[in-house]
This record gives sequence, C-alpha cells and structure tokens, in this order.
Amino acid sequence: MCRRVFIMAAIALVSPIRPAPAVDTVAVVGKAAFPKARQPQVAVDPAGRIYLVFGSGNSVYCTTSNDQGASFSEPSKVGDAGVLALGMRRGPRVAASEKAIVVTAVGGTLGHGKDVNLLAWRSEDRGRTWLGPVQINTVASSAREGLHHLAAAPDGSFYCVWLDLREKKTQVYGNRSTDGGRTWGDERLIYRSPDGSVCQCCQPQVAFGPDGVLHVMWRNSLSGDRDMYLSNSKDNGRTFDAAAKLGDGTWPLDACPMDGGGLACDAAGRVTTIWRRDREIFRCVPGRPEVSLGEGGQGWAAAEREGIYLIWTGRRGSVMVLPPNVSEPTQLDAVGTNPVVAGAVGGKGIVFAAWEQSEAGADRIRGAVLSR
Repeated sequence: MCRRVFIMAAIALVSPIRPAPAVDTVAVVGKAAFPKARQPQVAVDPAGRIYLVFGSGNSVYCTTSNDQGASFSEPSKVGDAGVLALGMRRGPRVAASEKAIVVTAVGGTLGHGKDVNLLAWRSEDRGRTWLGPVQINTVASSAREGLHHLAAAPDGSFYCVWLDLREKKTQVYGNRSTDGGRTWGDERLIYRSPDGSVCQCCQPQVAFGPDGVLHVMWRNSLSGDRDMYLSNSKDNGRTFDAAAKLGDGTWPLDACPMDGGGLACDAAGRVTTIWRRDREIFRCVPGRPEVSLGEGGQGWAAAEREGIYLIWTGRRGSVMVLPPNVSEPTQLDAVGTNPVVAGAVGGKGIVFAAWEQSEAGADRIRGAVLSR
C-alpha cells in the first residue's frame, strides 16, 4: 500500500517553515512575433545570465537575459532541425557552463519518427552566435522518439540522455561532451528494461550533483507498472549503479502517461524528484516514501543554495511552484502548460521559471525570477 505523507509535516521535519514570497511574472516571448512558440527550456550560467530556448515551427530560438530576468533579448535563431520534434515535452533543451552554451533538439529531413536524430548546437559567445549542429546519437534515427534531456556538470562537461530505439525497443542512452558540445564521443547504454522497453513516451531526466555525481531518471515499464526509476554514475557516465524504483506506491497502467517528471540535487548532493502517478503529483527523495503535492502533473525541479524548487501544473491547468522550506505552493499563473525551472550548476545564484501561457491573447511564454 502506498504510504502517503502530508507535505506540511514532511517539510517541517527537516527545515523551518516560512511563507511563500510574492512572485512577479514577466513576458519573455510575445505572441505577436512568435505565435507558435512552444516548449520553453531554461539554463542559468555561473554568472547569472539566463538562456531560454523554444521551438517555433521547425526552428529553435534562444533569448537571453543579462539583468537577472528583468528583460530578455529579441529571440535569435539557433538553427533548423529539418522537421523538429515539438510538443508533449519534445523540443529543444539548453545547458550552460562558464565557457559554453549547448542547445539540443531532435529532428530530421523527413521527421515524424523516420530519419530523426539528436542534434547539438553550441555558442562560445554567450548566445550571440551558434555553431553546429553535430549529431549526438551514433546510430542513425535511433533517437526518433524525440524525448531527451541535457545537463551541465560542475567540471564544464555536458551530458545528454534520450530514449533510444536502435534495438526496436525503447532503452535509455546517454552521451558526454568534454569540449563544450563540439564532439560527443562516449555514448553508453544506461538502462534496458527486462520487459523489453521502458515507458515509450515519457522524457528522461538528467542532473549533476555539486560533487559531479550524475543522476538519470526515467519512467520504467515492468510487469504492467509505469513507475519512476533512478540510476547514478560516479565516473562521468561510464558506469551506472543498479536502477532503483522511486517511492513506495506503484502505477498499473497499460499506456504511456507522457509525463517524465524532474529531478535536482541540493548543495549536499541529495537528490529530490518530482513526478506524476495517476492524477497526483509527488515529491520523492530516493529511499523515502513519496509525498503527495495534490492533483497535478508536468513536474520539474531546480537546485538553489537553500534547497530545491519544484514546479508543476495543478488543478485546472494552473502553474504552481513550491520553494524550499515553504509550507504551501504559490500559483504563478492561472492557466499555463509545460512549466520548467532552472538554476546555475551547483545551485548558486538565480533560479528562473518559464511556461507556456494558455489563455487567448496572452504572451506565448512567460517567466518568473524565483530566487536571486
């Protein structure tokens, strides 16, 4: 039986409770210029610059804030991906180190699962110009499911994970770049389900701890259950420990919920995950029971010096955020979708959230500074 723990009690056991701070939201991408902007993703570099990428049509764009989220530049094109995989958490990803910004996306000439590959662009001048793309997956069209994630490590390297179909079954693969996204030469199988495939349409997640430990999360498919699993690597993705199930409950489901959740590591290297089961969204620390956050989905997580920020869509499509050491979540927007949140590597500095605005006539992408 699934053990449920009230979130207020769980937080109170580990840290002082404080009221949620007021949050002001800002327009990032306007509807007039980019009416088809979708699937925002965010990265923060060590200097506090914010990079927000999104897809529009078959192109990938990036907008930058050099003033801690007060304003954003006019979006510039990163590149074209042929037919871009976009929607249901498919879309570009971005990560930032001190020396490079890397953007990844999945696309191909024909697209729609036919000749689709995982591509990477890089910028060495803080997003003003872009080089690439280069292909990350070594087997052509193996990334055609279009679901992936990207993270920057404390040492400046980058790691990308994706759902891979090279063996006609969905597996979790990863690859590492040590030269700012120029080359990707260490592709590895991370996990193969004993039942054949992991959950086919839920995006995997990757995050680094401040100690450089690499963490990968995905939704598994075992004996008819669609539960979240986590695996870790202490050698930059060359080897991974045994995959471990997250939480006590389980989700018997003969379908894909298309919701892969999020994870982040705090300053002490502790992992926190957020993910959906049925109509509920849960916060879960590995090895502990999951904590219900109520009705919701589309969870994401980011680290900050005081802990982990969680963001998700709640009842009736509201965008909710739970800061560290806070008892109750705050509503960022009454109607939104595909929310994300990001902070700098190591959890130092600004934390920024972004989401698609769903109301007619509204800005396509809005954002909010959650912490400075």
